[in-house]
Amino acid sequence: MSRPLAVVCLAAGLGKRTKVSIPKVLLPLCGRTLLACSLDATDTLNPQRTIVVVHHQKEKVIASVADRANTVCVDQGKPLGTGHAVKVAMQALADFDGDVLVTYGDCPLIAGMTLQQLVASRGFAPCSVLTAYPEDPSGLGRILRDDDGRFVGIREDRDCDDEQRAIDEINAGFYCFDAKTLRPALEKLQPNNAQGELYLTDVIAQFVAAGREVPTLEAEDSGDIQGVNSLADLAMARVVMQERILLEHLMRGVMIEDPSSTYIDFGVEIGADTRILPCTVIGKGCKIGSHCEVGPFAHLRAGTVLEDGAEIGNFVEAKKSHLGAGSKAKHLTYLGDAVVGAKANIGAGTITANYDGVNKHTTRIGDGCFVGSGTVIVAPSDLGARSMTGAGAVVKRGSKIGADEVWVGVPAKLLKQRDPATIKPSNQAKETR
Repeated sequence: MSRPLAVVCLAAGLGKRTKVSIPKVLLPLCGRTLLACSLDATDTLNPQRTIVVVHHQKEKVIASVADRANTVCVDQGKPLGTGHAVKVAMQALADFDGDVLVTYGDCPLIAGMTLQQLVASRGFAPCSVLTAYPEDPSGLGRILRDDDGRFVGIREDRDCDDEQRAIDEINAGFYCFDAKTLRPALEKLQPNNAQGELYLTDVIAQFVAAGREVPTLEAEDSGDIQGVNSLADLAMARVVMQERILLEHLMRGVMIEDPSSTYIDFGVEIGADTRILPCTVIGKGCKIGSHCEVGPFAHLRAGTVLEDGAEIGNFVEAKKSHLGAGSKAKHLTYLGDAVVGAKANIGAGTITANYDGVNKHTTRIGDGCFVGSGTVIVAPSDLGARSMTGAGAVVKRGSKIGADEVWVGVPAKLLKQRDPATIKPSNQAKETR
């Protein structure tokens, strides 16, 4: 059964328990925000429209989703409960008819497949409810069932008696509604609680009271529905998310020698037969070819590209740099805004000094270059194909070293021309180490 789908993502919370100034839904998690993780999951369902309900630091949250297609933010105003938030969102969906999936901007681990199953489980019912069996259900709303196992309601933990509190099936808080049925039910909500709020669970109670069947779906992994309310929660979510990312790379033929000490952000591309050695950090947006080697103790930052066979070794940091096929930087090096050709050798202790205090500049190192140990290249500078610098050379800003030239000294100056006939790729490989 295929129906139009709209997503309502609740992201208006203050997040007091995080104790930080960043809006909770914008906390970072393996290269994405919590909100982005949640929306990426719903995007796999190809919704026609996505409504993000915002309020706290709304300008920042709105800016974070500005480039998402078919996504609109609405301000909840003074938050008055989940029912109120969805009611505000439905005003932006006044002309929508179909499934309305309710999710949360602080639940980054939810899987797209789980949400797809939740939508499918609604059938012709007014609503479907996601449930779970966490190790510790305390503090969470319990799922109530009759003697035949049929869903009959949700009871908040504070309202449970001892028998109900012993129930281990909980309300995960994710729902799929029929839009036409949801609208009038929201209008009937009353703030019949000490907080004076409108609860979305009261909508479901209306359906049950009217004798309507409400199907439920059990999440296969209760960890998927875990919300982030504190930095401790964030740290635990990061462990789960990182494990998922590493497993995906392993299944694609990437040899990660020690996953427990390897950190790879979401959105990193790595080719098969590449080795990732221990204590390596690879940031979002990096692209690594096949048969490469990275680490140990290496840090690849955003925008870095390694072509097939390139190698980044111990205590090397690369930022927004491109290494050509077979090029190597094996020891104690910083490559910032560098474009390195194929089969170049970057000696130990090399620095591309890319920042002049105001702007970043590019260093270009040609095919087959040999950069001597301890070289400092002040950008912008160009090193021609097969050129060479001596150990400890300082290449001044704006230098243009010609093909096959050897520069040495402080500041570096032309010493001689290399004889191309004497340059052997096999020697370069040996000199790298």
